[in-house]
Amino acid sequence: MRNLSLFFILFLISACSVFQGPYRTVPMAPGESAQEHFKVGKKYMIATQGRYSTSAGKKMMELGGNAMDAAAAVSFVISVERPQSTGLGGGGFLLYWQPGMESPDAYDFREKAPLLAKKNLFLDKEGNEVPRKSLDGIFAGGVPGLVAGIIESHQKYGKLPLATVIGPAIELAEKGFPVYTELAKALNYRQDTLKSFPASEKIFFKKGKILKEGDLLVQKDLAKTLKAIQKNGRDGFYKGWVAKAIVAEERRRGGLIRMNDLRRYNVVKRKPMKGTYKGNDVYSMSPPSSGGIHVIQILNTVEPLNLGHYGIQDARTVHYTASAMQQAFADRARYLGDSDFVSVPIKELTSKEYAKKIRAKIPADRPLTKEEVGHGEFDGYESPETTHFTIMDAEGHVVTSTQTINGYFGSALVIPGTGIVLNNEMDDFATKVGAKNLFGAVGGRNNLVEAEKRPLSSMSPTIVLKDNRPVLAIGTPSGTRILTCVAQTLLNYLEHKAPLVNAVSAVRYHQQWFPDELRVGEFGLNKETEDKLRAMGYKINHKNLGCRVQAISFENGELIGVSDPRGQGMADGE
Repeated sequence: MRNLSLFFILFLISACSVFQGPYRTVPMAPGESAQEHFKVGKKYMIATQGRYSTSAGKKMMELGGNAMDAAAAVSFVISVERPQSTGLGGGGFLLYWQPGMESPDAYDFREKAPLLAKKNLFLDKEGNEVPRKSLDGIFAGGVPGLVAGIIESHQKYGKLPLATVIGPAIELAEKGFPVYTELAKALNYRQDTLKSFPASEKIFFKKGKILKEGDLLVQKDLAKTLKAIQKNGRDGFYKGWVAKAIVAEERRRGGLIRMNDLRRYNVVKRKPMKGTYKGNDVYSMSPPSSGGIHVIQILNTVEPLNLGHYGIQDARTVHYTASAMQQAFADRARYLGDSDFVSVPIKELTSKEYAKKIRAKIPADRPLTKEEVGHGEFDGYESPETTHFTIMDAEGHVVTSTQTINGYFGSALVIPGTGIVLNNEMDDFATKVGAKNLFGAVGGRNNLVEAEKRPLSSMSPTIVLKDNRPVLAIGTPSGTRILTCVAQTLLNYLEHKAPLVNAVSAVRYHQQWFPDELRVGEFGLNKETEDKLRAMGYKINHKNLGCRVQAISFENGELIGVSDPRGQGMADGE
């Protein structure tokens, strides 16, 4: 199947509403061109969720830069291009690989809880959750880490000056760009909350009405902030007038972030999670992301079942993969959190032995109910919205990074004078044990709020090596669905041998323990498969998963880039 020519695959996807083959793939998003989402190159490849972002990365390569220069340019531009998804007021994770490394570098620039934060921050005096307090406004925001993370990783591995890589973002913010479909949808969805903050209204409204598709979005205040970073590096954000503006707004609204929080913010270089799958080394993000652990756990669980014999969307494949997802989320709720604060049983959760125990509990003819699935027991163990991009060159340099402000437009609060949209990552903490976050994930005690703690995430930037050579790099946005979408795409490519474009565009599904349902992408699996699953006892909910996978593979001397056809991104290279 992988030997199908790319031209033929593109024809199938662009010409058919839904390709009916051995498995279903999604149609191209309305108005999108197959030529922008799928690309083959020899020298380098860039896949991002934004056309201006991909173009900025390409420009850095043309100027003689490397993969990290392109990654830095993409990070700053996409902060302008996708204010609903990411930005200077957010954070993220990044994996970097170059030939000669023992394992990829894993950069953690996740947001942190302010020093003044307490476990009961989002509870009233009776111990009940205060509605929307962790989602909207000043208390929803953690201390931003994106600027520090991008600058630190670029200083280590980039070649071009910071002033050069940040230039395209400044230009885009000053000149503006037409509001595209996904941005218009997000603006409309969050307009009431955005309008409640004057600095947000100033940017995203025109004559009292929310910007609509085709309107020009200009962000001159954000350009000023970017210029401060261009001139002063990290200090341009965490010190000086920008930092003072952030703290002034926090104080004015009774928030918790202070100058000391900004000055103390630290990027952490972590050891990535490592697993193996049929001769491939799989590297992904470590805690405070749950993504890497549970991607590897899911792969371990299904590896010996040889699901490729059945097919990507055979009922047996879906059943066993969904059951592996279900167990992963039960373990996530119990054990995962910031490993700088709590003990996470990493070795146990990612072991082949634990996966064997999980497999043994999965019935062949029915799904387990949520009550039947509990977290694993280990003795004495120790130690929506988001955006993603992937970059790879022919020499084997790889950058894959997931960045976010959490929900659409984060907290919806723009820091006056800066253009910075403050994240709402504090909602990724457990407000109390058993409470559910924006994405419905159940929280455990390891993820309760603590000062300077980083909230749990599902972000899963992933690099696959074979014989110490990159063969695949992927990631996606979409909250808790990130880790299941990444795991499925890996299985589609590594187990089922699907061409990368089909591995990405195949209809996906998701099981996260609570609620007790199989969530299937809105175009659905084939009827025969869904009928069999329902007969087994599955409750199927057709609902968009939100994943927008950005993937690059290296095959037979060629770099193949795929920007998920569900979105409005772009893959390009040379």
